[in-house]
Amino acid sequence: MGRFDLTDVEWAVVEPLLPTDVRGKERVYDRRVLNGFFWRLRTGAPWANIPAPYGPYTTCGNRFRRWRKRGIRGRLLDAMSKVYDADLQMIDASSVRVHQHAACANKEGGSGGMGRSRGGLTSKIHALVDAEGRPVALKITEGQAHDGRSAADMLDGLGAGQILLGDRAYDSDALRARMAEQGAWANVKPMPNRKQVLAFSPFLFKYRNLVEPFFGKIKYFRAIAKRYDKDPDNFLASVELAALRIWMRA
Repeated sequence: MGRFDLTDVEWAVVEPLLPTDVRGKERVYDRRVLNGFFWRLRTGAPWANIPAPYGPYTTCGNRFRRWRKRGIRGRLLDAMSKVYDADLQMIDASSVRVHQHAACANKEGGSGGMGRSRGGLTSKIHALVDAEGRPVALKITEGQAHDGRSAADMLDGLGAGQILLGDRAYDSDALRARMAEQGAWANVKPMPNRKQVLAFSPFLFKYRNLVEPFFGKIKYFRAIAKRYDKDPDNFLASVELAALRIWMRA
C-alpha cells in the first residue's frame, strides 16, 4: 500500500457512497483511482505525474472532473457530515497563494475565485466546522473577500439551540439577527468600537480555535496549500476531497 493510499477501514467507509451506474467498458477500480486522487492531492504534482500503479493519469484526471461535475464529492462530504456534533460550530477563513500556472486561467468574465490581497494573487477557503473540528460546509472566494459577508450562504443549517462562534470579522447586526431568527446564537467577538453592549461569552469563544487545526490539516495537502487548479470548481473539489479524508480518519 502506498503512503497516501486509503486504508481498508477508510475504503469500507467510502465504497458504499460511490456511484454504481457504470455503462459500457468496465472502468478502472475506484479504490485505485481514489488513491491516485489522494497522491496528487498530497504531493501537489500535475495529473500527468501520477505514478503508473494508480492507472493511466488520463483516467484519474477525467474521473476527478466527471465526479466533480456530478457533485459526487459534495454528496460524499454531506453523507459523512450527517454525524457531526451540531451544538457548537465555528466559522473562519484562510488564504492560499495562487500558483502562476493557475493565475493564467481564462476567467470568462468572473474572478475564478482569485483576487488581489497583501499576499499577491490569492484565493480564500471558508470553512464551517463542528465541535470536533470536522468540516460541515466549505466555500472558495477571492482572497480579498470579506469573511462575514462571504459566510452568508453557509449558515442555513444552524437552528434552534445551536451556537456559532466567530471572530471579529463576523461581527455584524445582520448576522446576529439572522441567527436569532433561526433559533441559534451568534457568540461572535464584538468589534472594540461597538457602542451597543452585546451578549458574549469569552469562555465559549475559547473553543473557536478548534477551526484552526482544520486549516492546518488540509494544508498538509500541497495541492491545497497552494492553488494549482485554474478552475475554481476543481479547486473546491480538491478541498472537499481533503475534507473527506479528514472525516474518514475521524
